[in-house]
Amino acid sequence: MKQVVQNYKSGELALLDVPEPGCKPGGVLVRSAYSLISTGTELMKVSEAGMSMLGKARSRPDQVAKVVQSVATNGVPATYRKVMGKLDSYTPLGYSLCGVVEQVGTGIDDVKVGDLVACAGNEHALHAELNWVPKNLYARVPDGLAPRHAAFGTVGSIALQGVRRGEAQLGDVALVIGLGLIGQLVVQLLAASGVRVVGADPDPLRCELAERLGAAACGDPASAAVETAVAELTGGHGVDQVYLAAGGGSNQPVELAAKLSRDRGRVVDIGKCRLDLPWNAYYEKELDVRFSRSYGPGRYDPEYELEGRDYPIGYVRWTERRNLACFLDLAARGRVDVEPLVSHVADFDDAVETYQSLKDGALKAVAVLFRYPEGAGETEAAAPAVAVPAVPRGTGASAPARPARTPVRMAFVGAGNYATSMLLPHLTQRDGVELSTVVTTTALSAANAKRKFGFAKATTDLDAVLGDPSVDAVFVVTRHSSHAELTRKALLAGKAVFVEKPLALSEDELAGVLAAVEESGNDRLQVGFNRRFAPLLQEARKRFGARTGPASLRYLVNAGRLEHGSWYLQQGTEGSRFAGEGGHFVDTASWLLDADPISVYALTTPGNEDLQVVLRYPDGSTATISYVTTGPAGFPKETLDLVADGRALRLDDFVRATVYDGRRRRWVSSRLPKARDKGQSAELASFVKAVRTGGPMPIPLESLATTTAATLAVQAGLAGGAPVTLATAR
Repeated sequence: MKQVVQNYKSGELALLDVPEPGCKPGGVLVRSAYSLISTGTELMKVSEAGMSMLGKARSRPDQVAKVVQSVATNGVPATYRKVMGKLDSYTPLGYSLCGVVEQVGTGIDDVKVGDLVACAGNEHALHAELNWVPKNLYARVPDGLAPRHAAFGTVGSIALQGVRRGEAQLGDVALVIGLGLIGQLVVQLLAASGVRVVGADPDPLRCELAERLGAAACGDPASAAVETAVAELTGGHGVDQVYLAAGGGSNQPVELAAKLSRDRGRVVDIGKCRLDLPWNAYYEKELDVRFSRSYGPGRYDPEYELEGRDYPIGYVRWTERRNLACFLDLAARGRVDVEPLVSHVADFDDAVETYQSLKDGALKAVAVLFRYPEGAGETEAAAPAVAVPAVPRGTGASAPARPARTPVRMAFVGAGNYATSMLLPHLTQRDGVELSTVVTTTALSAANAKRKFGFAKATTDLDAVLGDPSVDAVFVVTRHSSHAELTRKALLAGKAVFVEKPLALSEDELAGVLAAVEESGNDRLQVGFNRRFAPLLQEARKRFGARTGPASLRYLVNAGRLEHGSWYLQQGTEGSRFAGEGGHFVDTASWLLDADPISVYALTTPGNEDLQVVLRYPDGSTATISYVTTGPAGFPKETLDLVADGRALRLDDFVRATVYDGRRRRWVSSRLPKARDKGQSAELASFVKAVRTGGPMPIPLESLATTTAATLAVQAGLAGGAPVTLATAR
């Protein structure tokens, strides 16, 4: 098997062929699926190995002391031979992984062959294809937790133990110094515990990431921003706890901890940073300095770690194994989100190059994962397919036509910003439309919508609207998490449905909507994919003409950053940003290519939410959607290029469109920015016409389902690190 090793004397890193370990009693043999590089601890070891002998000595004074003692006991020659022999040997790297149990040793009855487990330990959870792991250093992965996320179990346990040592309480304010991998996890754990968190790190990208993951405010420790935030959140008293998750030789973290702590606050050292405590500052505030020992009680105890002797839960509630299981449970339930921390996923065969890129600074990362070949839980890890539920057949492509001059009566469920700014103004100006009822969760918002847009009735009772036979169509314009269920109910009630994107946030939700179509025979469904209806893009597509060969499409979406507190950031309940609005861009690409995608490959940019999504189509065409949040505000939001058969189409933010043929521009159309039309009016006109005439809905149901599945496949692809096939159930 292969294993990552390092020669501490020369600094050489290698992917070495070594014998497979045996399965000893009291443990299990685990084949790795993913292992995590700790960009703090491991890179420190890698950097130390590249130092001169003097540099090594300066970085490890504890080891120098042992050498001095050995000289006194054994003499210089013997000590020299011993030290050189140890330095000039291969040592392993790694201590956090997830894999599949391949063999169970005697005395083990809590897991079986084929179970997915997370493993810990710098002697047992190594960057290797196969590891023997003793009982107290593994925990079974809960159902639904992706293997690549479970690989964070060990570092998650380290962060969790640090939070436990701080004894944080509901309503506390805490300062986390150092927003690397451990610091980011500490921020999330504290926020999940009801603690308001301030973060300090000189890297602005890490500060932004921590704020997205729950910190109230973050900033450079050298600036006044951190001190100001602490003063505002604590009324000038100082924070209840400081968590030192920083490394390096600077004494700034412990000095900042003393400055910003309240009287008798707690300072918890989790990382390995310099600790020259300023005596007066710590004495005057009587600060409680605590150390957090790695994963928790049991660490470094050979009877616990190697012999499997557990500590009684009545005496030691949280051992390192129970911490590991607790963190996995928090991740499985969405209380901690490790996906934004994944900066890069590398094939295990590229391990040496990956370490070198990290060491050289070419790869800047919070967390890096190694992905292992075959046999390593590939079925669970790769997320190879997202199901596109079979679209019910024989439900009828049309509905009975309405009597002439009879208005289409519409009800709105939700009256938020998008409904009131982009949909209702178009409908109020359209003949043959009657705004029947508006349904909101609060009485006042319903009354406001009724007054402003002329609804006949306002209510908070959805069932009353669904049961009203006079209502022809229902608009679902609520938060994303409610779309699928409200759509399902409206279809079962026999209504035509216009639901804003997304249609669904999970495969189960999508299947539920299509099951409602099959049960009711009602397929009168439209999703708010408006861009295909934009007049400028419609004309550009017409001018481009039919194609004979495969096409290449590039779609750049300059999404920008969300304001702090936006409900779009509530990924645990409302899904990711791309899950919410990515369907727009998938649908536009598929409409231009006149087909539905068959596979999706997704990558994320280290340290932020930028995505690269590659869609593949049946005829070999490809569409790349670059969804970026880090672009400048003044840059156009959407630009699109389509190239095929020696022709090209360019769309500049729905303001200008150009078609090229050979060496010349064949057609150019420009509009004033104020006249930017993204198709909402034409989309609504098509929907109203379909409801009035009983004709086919504007977008085929099968295309709506596939676009939704493709959008969901982006998250599955990020989790599995591989292309995702869109498999249609038949």
